[in-house]
Formats: sequence, C-alpha cells, structure tokens
Amino acid sequence: MAKEQETTELKNTVTIEDAGPCKKKVVVEIPEETVRKTTDEQYETLRKEALVPGFRKGRAPRRLLEKRFGKETTEQIKLKLLAGASDSALKDNKLDVLRDPDIDFEKVELPAEGPLKFEFEVEVRPEFDLPKLDGIPVEKSKLEVTNEQIDKEVEQLQKWSGIWTPRDSGQVELEDQIIADAVLKAQGIEEEQKLDNIEIYVRHNGFVGAIPVEKLDELLVGAKFGDVRQTSVEVPKTYFKEEYRGKKVDIRITVKEAKWLKPAALDENFLKRLGVKNENELREKLRDSLQSRLEQQVRGEMAEQIHKYMLDNTKFDLPVDVVGEQSTALLQRQSSNLMMRGIGREQIEEQMEQLRAGSEQQAKEQLKTFFIMAKIAEKFEIDVSEEEINGYIAQLAVQRGQRPERMREEMERDGSLAQFKLQVREDKCIAKLLESAKITEVKPQKETKKAEKATKTVAKKPARKTTKKAPVAEKKPPQKHKTTVQKRKPKGKNTR
Repeated sequence: MAKEQETTELKNTVTIEDAGPCKKKVVVEIPEETVRKTTDEQYETLRKEALVPGFRKGRAPRRLLEKRFGKETTEQIKLKLLAGASDSALKDNKLDVLRDPDIDFEKVELPAEGPLKFEFEVEVRPEFDLPKLDGIPVEKSKLEVTNEQIDKEVEQLQKWSGIWTPRDSGQVELEDQIIADAVLKAQGIEEEQKLDNIEIYVRHNGFVGAIPVEKLDELLVGAKFGDVRQTSVEVPKTYFKEEYRGKKVDIRITVKEAKWLKPAALDENFLKRLGVKNENELREKLRDSLQSRLEQQVRGEMAEQIHKYMLDNTKFDLPVDVVGEQSTALLQRQSSNLMMRGIGREQIEEQMEQLRAGSEQQAKEQLKTFFIMAKIAEKFEIDVSEEEINGYIAQLAVQRGQRPERMREEMERDGSLAQFKLQVREDKCIAKLLESAKITEVKPQKETKKAEKATKTVAKKPARKTTKKAPVAEKKPPQKHKTTVQKRKPKGKNTR
C-alpha cells in the first residue's frame, strides 16, 4: 500500500510504495514555487559571477544569461533540486536505505512551468522479528590434545627452522627451491618481463613470478643447472592480477641452482632458539598452544551452531541486487583462493558452475547473518569501542610480529578496519547468546579429523620473509551513503 505524505506550502509531495523484496519506489513532486525560487536563486548567483561582453559584472539581463548559459544552468538547477528532494524524502519518511537512490538524471526534465516530478528506487533494510534468544541448544565438543599432534608440531618447527641447502647432485628434485632467471611474455603485451634470481618452489601447481603454472614439477624435476625449460599457460579469466587475466603467457626458465630443505636437528641450539630448556618443556608449551587452538575450534563450532539456529529460525527477503553483487564478489574471491592454493586451471573451470551456485547461497547466508547480528546488537545494546578495537589489534599485532599502530594504518588503508569492527561486534553478539544457551558437552564423532584440523598449518613452505596482511572479515555489510545524483548515469547501476 502506498502512503502519501501530507503537503503544505513549499513542501514536496512524496509517495512511497513497495517495488520488490526490500525495495521501495519513491515518487516525488516538487512544487512550482520551489522550482521557480531555486531557478531565480541560481540565475542571481550566475549574474554576480558571469562575465558578459558589453555589461559590467552583475549587470547582465537574465534573458541574455538564459541564452548564453541556459543549458548548463538548467542542469545545475535540476541537480540541486533532485539531490535535495531525494535526501529529504528518505529522511522525512525514515527509510533505512542500504545505498544511494537510482535516479536517472537524463530522463528528468525541468518544466518551463508547473511542478517537477521524478521517481527513483531504493533498497532498504529488511524488516523481521528475531527468534527466541534464550536457551539456544548448542553442543560443545570435548577435544583433547594427543601425543601424535605434538609430534607433528615438533616436526613442523624443525622444518620452519630448517635450512635450504644447496643440492650437490646438480639436478632438480620434487619440493626443491630453485634459483632461476625467468622471462615472461604475456599475450598482447609487447615487452617481455625479466625476473632475475627468483625463487621457484618445485610443486605440482606452483608459481613463476606471479603466474600460476600447472604441472610445474613435470617441467622442472630432472633439470640440470644451466638448463632452460619453457612452457605456456592460459591464465584464468578469474585471476586476481588484471594484467594477466585471461591471457596466454609464455614462460622461459633458466635453472641456476637448486636447494633442498634440511630440517633443523632437535638439539640444544634448536631448543635454545625456541626459549626452552629441554624437549619436555617444548612439548608442554606445544600442548598448551594446541589446547588453546582446540578451545578456539570449539568456540568456532559453537558459533556456527548459533549462526545456523538464527538462519533457520529467521525468515525475511533479501535485496536482490545486493545479493547479486555479493555473490559475484564471493565467486571472484573463491576462484582466486583456489588458484592461490595450487588448484589447477582446468579443475577450477570444472568447478565454476558449482562455485556460482555456492557463491549465491553463501552470499545470502552472509547478508542474512549481517542483518540478524545487527538487530541482535541493537537489542542488547552491543557496540564496539575504539579501546576494544585497539586491544584486538594489539593482540593480533603481537601474534604477527608487527607494531599495533602499523597494523591499524594498513587496515585503514586497505579498507578492512570497518569489516574488522563488524567481526568484533558479531563475536560479542555470539558471546552474549552463549551466556544463556543450553550447552551440552559431547564427544566428537570424528575426533581424529578434528584434531588434524586443529593442528593444520597454513604455510606449507618456510619463507625467508612473510608478508603480513590485515584480517578481512568475510561478512562485508551493505554500505549507507549520502544521496547523490549523477549525470548520464547508466540505468540499473547504483551511485556510489
């Protein structure tokens, strides 16, 4: 049902009606008096500033100004009226919009007389009721650290502290690190890219510079120092580096030397570097660390159950366009992540349809979770202070060996700070719900797999230097913006 705002003199008439899930159609009529007043003011301002031959500044007649500057001035008047009227319509009717109005500037005409009418659509936050929040059923897995897990941690530490040792055989083997000169020739780019003394890790799916190469092990294993190996790759259209996206790249590699990773010996020097007196102390510290990780895993599993409960028991429609944009972003990210993990191009292409379907469902779940958590935060008056954010950043900085102020600068620069705040707020919401949840402790059905998951490490190779990035929360919220009107705006796109 449309609702019409009461009008008084010089007040706009605003009609609002439903236009789809979480979408409103807004029709605005600006009175003739307002149009005339705005026009007079614009020409009066122009008269004071315009330089017209034959007239002193501020003396040119309006009819001449209209003749010389009419088209440009009309657009300025129209822009001013549309921006002001659309802002007022949203504010006066308390529309909680997700982004800017979609106003087709070119189709709106400034009338010679009579009121100015225009319309636009906006996406608004969904309206819904939260389910019962007390006594949410949650299962808590009882996980314990095993000696086998500690053994794996010790082995991993030995590898991380290992030394890349020159290979005497003069021949490249699997899992080696080779030092090589490489030349990259991308399709459509005339100049070759030369990379000297780069490190290449000999794996089935690896990288030469920034280029992903399938079956890299077959290309390099058995090569002798000084050998030249060549290949061509088709970079996927979803690749994160735009300059190579969807292009064929010819690669020439000149092998200069090869190294194999010699794990550090479990001796006194190794233990001293780790700050422990003996192997028993090391294992106890690893046990504590693993226990902490298991506790984090358990909290994560409990949070997932809260999420599922909220999603299953909260029903509302989502903004279609926002879901589409979120789905596209997720698809791009998923594809890039698969590639960075070493999945081959052909395998990624085969999974694209599944990825598309999954990305849409995932986008819906992320958006629903965002709106639900926002409402829970409002209900319990949960907010995140700057002091709390600084505390979280300080903890993260210590873990990553960075200065807190440097990490915060990086997060502000790459846009992840706002998402980080949302993630912290969500964590506080989950903690609040767990306070009153009905928690049942259970023994995990697949304890071995869970244990492996807890001890799994992210990096599979030691590195001399690690590039540290600020965390980016997956649940990126729709953004609110001040209403703007742009000229020649393609239909169907939103002003940002």
